[in-house]
Amino acid sequence: MQCSEKRKMNEEDLQSLQKLSVSEPDGDYYRSAKRILDSIAKPVDSLGEFEDVIARIAAIREKTDVSIDRRALVIMSSDNGIVDEGVSQSGREVTLKVVKNILNGRSSAGVMAKKSLVDCFVTDVGIDTDEQPAGLICRKIRRGSRDFLKERAMTGPETKEALLTGINTVYEMSLQGYELLALGEMGIGNTTTSSAICAALLKLDAGQVTGRGAGLTDQGLERKKQVIGEAIQKYDLYNADAFTVLQSVGGYDIAALAGMCIGGAIYHIPMVLDGVITQAAALVACRMIPGVRKYLFASHKSREKSSSLILDELGLHPVIDAGMALGEGTGALMFISLLDHAFCVYHNAAEFHDLQMNQYERYHK
Repeated sequence: MQCSEKRKMNEEDLQSLQKLSVSEPDGDYYRSAKRILDSIAKPVDSLGEFEDVIARIAAIREKTDVSIDRRALVIMSSDNGIVDEGVSQSGREVTLKVVKNILNGRSSAGVMAKKSLVDCFVTDVGIDTDEQPAGLICRKIRRGSRDFLKERAMTGPETKEALLTGINTVYEMSLQGYELLALGEMGIGNTTTSSAICAALLKLDAGQVTGRGAGLTDQGLERKKQVIGEAIQKYDLYNADAFTVLQSVGGYDIAALAGMCIGGAIYHIPMVLDGVITQAAALVACRMIPGVRKYLFASHKSREKSSSLILDELGLHPVIDAGMALGEGTGALMFISLLDHAFCVYHNAAEFHDLQMNQYERYHK
């Protein structure tokens, strides 16, 4: 299957997902966008990394009059059975409470999305409840993943279903005209699942990647490291492929987010990562299909230990480094707000010829 085929993916497509041919973003549009930026009456590259971001988005969207006016935050939410092992200070019932708060626009991400003029969608891929609050998109696979210390977190078919949910979410959003998507998540216990994925795929000790999440005690942190280390040994994850790692110690939220990263490459939609959970999902996606990386943007570096390790592995540089660890998509929303300013310059600032000035030359050593 070629990623230029803009159609909804089905289960048969997913069977051959690793054979997916991901095309490169169009370099001609990248260079054209850079020329436009150079023509603006300012020093060369003076918007720093934002100039590269704009040019990359132009390459992905294959046009120079590129816009991010139609943008959305998609939050994948699920509960994680591993919380039964004492790796979080909160119980799984908190997931639904926070989701309700997001839906009524009162959570951190909710208020920031309004301020940033970003449409916000919350999808239930595995919340441990039968309740369906108004506005919640139901794509539930199961009421929470399994305790991965006792058995694999998901079955193979469940993992594939979650991946497919993410891919087709991007497809549906592309049909609605969205030009940029930000990734968010909500699920108690998912700093444990993301740390386990990072440790397994980067072949690192649990202690090198595991942080306190929402605020564990020293005792809780040691338990979290122990759980991750035991699971890696139990399933021999240092020698496993990305799909097996995801199935064994991931969650429906991370699997769906990995699918969205893949969907961004298939449907040529720029994908903005948030914190460490979405970054772990991106790592899975890129290990499955390496070309996905060029469709991803790192909004910020989380204070979770594994964040910088993952971003270094993917070769993605975070624009914001402010010690954030809030989740929900808040870092991605901050990035979009900053990007709006850069795009305002790109579309509206005076050019050298307007001011009858000589353009700055680009010199290379």
